[in-house]
Amino acid sequence: MAGEDDSWSNLGLAEEQAVFVSASQNARVLSEGWIAAHMFCPACGADRLDATANNTPVADFRCASCHEEFELKAKNGRLGRKVADGAYGAMTARLKSATSPNLLAMGYDKARMQVRDLIIVPSHFFTQTIIEPRKPLGPHCRRAGWQGCNILLGDVPAAGRIDLIRQGVQTSKAAVLDQWRATRFLRDLGQSARGWLLDVMKAVDDIGRTEFTLDDVYAFKGRLSALYPGNNNVRPKIRQQLQVLRDQGFLEFSGRGEYRLRRMV
Repeated sequence: MAGEDDSWSNLGLAEEQAVFVSASQNARVLSEGWIAAHMFCPACGADRLDATANNTPVADFRCASCHEEFELKAKNGRLGRKVADGAYGAMTARLKSATSPNLLAMGYDKARMQVRDLIIVPSHFFTQTIIEPRKPLGPHCRRAGWQGCNILLGDVPAAGRIDLIRQGVQTSKAAVLDQWRATRFLRDLGQSARGWLLDVMKAVDDIGRTEFTLDDVYAFKGRLSALYPGNNNVRPKIRQQLQVLRDQGFLEFSGRGEYRLRRMV
C-alpha cells in the first residue's frame, strides 16, 4: 500500500503499459503490478506483498512477515457472484491442504485504468460448497476433458468478503485488519466443523437483519439438511453453531432465543 493517506480510487492500475499481445496477459501484468506496488498484508499489516516466482503453483503473492499466501483473480468490470478459477481437481485438493492461499478478487475499469473493487477472502472461508465445477472441455478442444471451476463469492458469508476497495472507495487498513482477526478462529477448526459454522453464518446473513431469533435460523433447516444429508439432528447442530459464534464474539445472545449480529468494524 502506498500510504494510509492515499486514495486508492486515484491510483492508476499500473505505472507502465503492459506489452503482451494477449489481452489476458496484459490484464494479469497490470493487476499484479498494482498489487505489488500498493497492497499491504491484510493478515498482519505488513506494508507490502511480494510477488512469488513465476510458475509458482496457485499463489501469486506472499507476505514476508507472516508468510500468508495470496492468489489474485482480476476482471474488467464489477465483481459478480462468482469468479473463474483453475482446475476443479486441484481446487478440491487445495481445500484439504493447510497451505491453501487467500483470495484477492479485483474488479477494474479498463477504460480509466483504475481499480474499482478489491476484496480479500481469507482461506479459512473456503469449503467445498463454494466451489462450482464447470463443464469439462469437449473432445475437440486442445485440453479435451479439462475441467475448471468457479469460486462462488456470493455464497461466502459477508464476514469472509472483506472490502479493501468498494466502488473506488478505500477501506482503512485498521478496519481490514480488525475484520480479518474477527474470524481468525475459523482456521483452527477442522474442515467439517468449519463447514457447519460457515453455512450457519451464511444463514444468519440471509435473514437480513442484525437482530434475529433462533426460529429465524431454524427456517434454514431444509437447506442445511440438504448440505448435510447424513445429519439427523440439524436443529441441535444449529444451536451448537450459534453457541460457538457467540463464544467467539461473532454474535451476542440476549436471552429468550434472541441474537444480535455484532458489527465486524
